[in-house]
Amino acid sequence: MDVRRRPLKVDDEVNKEKRPTSPTPKASDALPLPLYLTNAIFFTLFFSVAYYLLHRWREKIRNSTPLHVVTLSEIAAIVSLIASFIYLLGFFGIDFVQSFISRATPEAWDLEEDDSDIISRPPAPISITTLSSAQDEDVVQSVIDGSIPSYALESKLGDCRRAAAIRREALQKMTGRSLQGLPLDGFDYDSILGQCCEMPVGYVQIPVGIAGPLLLDGFEYSVPMATTEGCLVASTNRGCKAIYASGGAASMLLRDGMTRAPIVRFASAMRASELKFFLEDPNNFETLAVVFNRSSRFARLQHIQCSIAGKNLYIRFCCTTGDAMGMNMVSKGVQNVLDFLQNDFPDMDVIGISGNFCSDKKPAAVNWIEGRGKSVVCEATIKEEVVTKVLKTNVATLVELNTLKNLAGSAVAGALGGFNAHAANIVSAIFIATGQDPAQNVESSHCITMMEAINDGKDLHISVTMPSIEVVLSEVELNLLLSLHV
Repeated sequence: MDVRRRPLKVDDEVNKEKRPTSPTPKASDALPLPLYLTNAIFFTLFFSVAYYLLHRWREKIRNSTPLHVVTLSEIAAIVSLIASFIYLLGFFGIDFVQSFISRATPEAWDLEEDDSDIISRPPAPISITTLSSAQDEDVVQSVIDGSIPSYALESKLGDCRRAAAIRREALQKMTGRSLQGLPLDGFDYDSILGQCCEMPVGYVQIPVGIAGPLLLDGFEYSVPMATTEGCLVASTNRGCKAIYASGGAASMLLRDGMTRAPIVRFASAMRASELKFFLEDPNNFETLAVVFNRSSRFARLQHIQCSIAGKNLYIRFCCTTGDAMGMNMVSKGVQNVLDFLQNDFPDMDVIGISGNFCSDKKPAAVNWIEGRGKSVVCEATIKEEVVTKVLKTNVATLVELNTLKNLAGSAVAGALGGFNAHAANIVSAIFIATGQDPAQNVESSHCITMMEAINDGKDLHISVTMPSIEVVLSEVELNLLLSLHV
């Protein structure tokens, strides 16, 4: 038997509004007395009669009287015991019966016994979006028929919000699934046209909390965090409080360079090796840098690192990109260099502009060791009284936990860049709140947390080192992101 939600018809909704509402029937309505009073009577009756019968049977056993010989009062007691037992048995099911009666209304559920009918009949289309005109209905049908591609609605209609509503309605009709829980109104769809998120049908709301103030390098910051995880903002805010009470944190940008690593192939490993030596020759770097830097006013080639695998050569270009994250910028510069190399290496076959030696949005040792994006270190000294009052622990316990969990535990697990408690939580929340790419949380969360007792074991020195933060931020904002892990 299948239980399926039946959509309400318009006429049913109108008639439902006209019908006077009646109170929902309850199982306890059948009782002559209030439910609490009836329960008290039967509880008392059950235990009183049970005690009476046990007492009488014990007397009969002592006097050697047959148990089947009963008096009129004993018969009445047995009947009362059975009646009260039946009532109490039903009493524990009243709540279930009551909730079942309130749910099982003919408007809400439709019970179908024939499973074959469900398989052969497609689900009824669910229409939630209110379309503005019959013309929109025709466009919806055209999208369903395939005569108008869904991705072309914005260009054909010239109205991004209308295009999203029509696409949403077509999707509901084709799938038989409702998108009622996904908001449509209240978003500027024109702002994302040609920028991000093609073919929108709505948007997702994520709560944004504020942690802070965070005292970093002498400045105070309030940190936005978008998350649905409980206690994340609260715990981060507590860390900010501990840092503030101890005089703040200090940070330093160690390295800044975005990477892209194309893969090229030759007919032989010897030929691939020749290109490797050519690219790594310091005498050729200046020429290659001039070619690379033509792609942007901000892109500046820093160095080239090569790795060979048989006939295949992976070339890792690293360059500065200003305040931009710079993936497109460095890709254009790489393409310029590859075109230039074709003059001296015409037998070079470019397989892909990215050969995963970069490495982008994947955990990789090359990012952990060489860095990618922004490499930063941050430190703070937390006073003993702050550790006790704010963090509710002591210095020795924290140092031991960090060693056994973040360092030894991560090593036992074979972690790659995961020598921390939960850097990914904070990085993801800030990335989403500030419009970064959440997928780059993978390598941006590479972090090693170090703790050490100082000043004769009274105070706690804590530091975090993150070699591959990939963000569109200024240097101060980058260090702010890093300091939150302290």
